Amino acid sequence: MPRGRYSLHDPHDHTPLGEEHFNCAPGPSGWRYVSQRITPEGTPAGSVDLALDARGRPIRLELHAGDWQVRAGALNGVTWVRTDPTGAHGTEDNAPAHAFTGTSPVFLIATARLLNLTPASPATRIRLVAFTDPVLAPRTLDQSWTLRKSEAHATDNGPLIVDEYQVTALDTGEQHAVHIAGDVVLAAPGIELEHLETPPSTFV
Repeated sequence: MPRGRYSLHDPHDHTPLGEEHFNCAPGPSGWRYVSQRITPEGTPAGSVDLALDARGRPIRLELHAGDWQVRAGALNGVTWVRTDPTGAHGTEDNAPAHAFTGTSPVFLIATARLLNLTPASPATRIRLVAFTDPVLAPRTLDQSWTLRKSEAHATDNGPLIVDEYQVTALDTGEQHAVHIAGDVVLAAPGIELEHLETPPSTFV
């Protein structure tokens, strides 16, 4: 069960955005990731709880940011309920998308798992619903993913396979690299893995 800490920063001006303390593990029917977000001042900033099925589809997502909350899953595309800070109003919505994304590193792992690319795969387009901070506002976007290479790196626990993806935002053409080992993001724009207690798990 990987457990560790990511540091988060603005990918453009490198302003610190805090930390995400996480643990994740594969299970008999899929994979689950749970984390707590901390501000740069050390106060709680929200949480993420995402469960994927064996094919990488999001069967349950729960996000908290400030007093906002989202509960979501893959249903008729993707469906979610967003609740305001008073808790009095919940807005349900739906989009013809494949999965979700946001600032948490978990969404990169989830998208890579869902696409299940190989280095021989062509660039693959995917439609995602992003929940943007600080109020978890939903926005539909399209990305293109390519697995550029998979390399084995020697470690004390045996070889570690690192996948390097190229991700393209189709609305702007902006491209960036994402490095993933199993169910842990090693590096991506705005994300640094600061601490990892146990080796990444391998998806079967």
